[in-house]
Amino acid sequence: MDYRFEWTTSLCAPDFPDGAYARLHALVPQATPFNRLGWLRAAERALEAEQRLHVLLAWEGRELRLCLPLVRNRERRLGLRWTILRHLGYPLGDRIALLCQLDETGRHRAHEAIHRHLPHALLQLHELAADGEQQSLLEGWATTSSSHERRTSCRVPVHAIGEDDRREPSGDLRYKLRRARKRAAACDARIRRLSPDGTSIGAALETIAAVEQASWKGTQGVGIFCGQRRRQWMREAFGELAADGLVRIVLLEHGGRCISYRLGLLEHGRLYDYNLAFLPDYAELGSGRLLLDEWIRWGLEEGWRYVDASRVSLRDSSHQLHERMTGAVLQLRWSLYSRRPEGIALGLAYRFWSALKARRRSATVCASLDTGERPCPTE
Repeated sequence: MDYRFEWTTSLCAPDFPDGAYARLHALVPQATPFNRLGWLRAAERALEAEQRLHVLLAWEGRELRLCLPLVRNRERRLGLRWTILRHLGYPLGDRIALLCQLDETGRHRAHEAIHRHLPHALLQLHELAADGEQQSLLEGWATTSSSHERRTSCRVPVHAIGEDDRREPSGDLRYKLRRARKRAAACDARIRRLSPDGTSIGAALETIAAVEQASWKGTQGVGIFCGQRRRQWMREAFGELAADGLVRIVLLEHGGRCISYRLGLLEHGRLYDYNLAFLPDYAELGSGRLLLDEWIRWGLEEGWRYVDASRVSLRDSSHQLHERMTGAVLQLRWSLYSRRPEGIALGLAYRFWSALKARRRSATVCASLDTGERPCPTE
């Protein structure tokens, strides 16, 4: 194919090809709400002063075949600063896809264009599903890197909504749900569903942000609304997504006050369960499990196909969808080290560090076996 490559420095520019981007997004089956322009433009406006956005576009005639928004930053590792590229939206985006419809030659030319325009040590891409055309793309790029790593970032539980969900779940989950319902009924706590639009989303976000700030996520500073920059990002991103009809929220209210919530994004019949929080005084209610059950009931009524956890911890995930999962999505982190001297050096240093860590872990396990002790789970 005869492709034309070009670079731009903003997705928010008046001449950015919104229509061509939307058509490309529709062609990629793995694309998620975190690939939508509304989300990415809010992420661009939330970049730190030292971060720089570079967007690679590839055209076949008048059709867009690649859009790769990369953030260039200098990050400290091993006591030194290195040039690292990441997909726009990190670290608050969940699963993403690489919007690419190039053939093998085009993918190779795109990788060359990145190396020419953005000299770097490491290109690191997070939360990519382990299937689809992007798998071939990254495998090809890996062969032309000085070294690479394909690491599991998480296995995301997914629940396929079906007729069985009209009945009570069995086993321990049934007991937990009944107990949560009894506790909610005892204090007259009630569930409410919201499908905010561009006008009502602001008030809804203020309500749930107040809950998160009072929760452990707020006190530890890890919530999506923590800090002015993140709060502004979420306000703008969910404002755009709500205007497109993608935002869903379930609230648990007590005395007219929100005490717990789950925030999700609905696209193509798949509900991405993005965030939740609850007030510490109501921790014993089991509100998260109640609201997750409400997602499934809502999905039954409106014909959703899946509830998707979107992203979880790699180890010791406490997401309650594990109790009801019918499948899982493997998500990967790809690390591609360039052939430049700094890329070779960083790749060698990382491999040495990984080998040393593995040797220490092995020595710890062997020592514990020699003494008759059980190694701790993290080992």
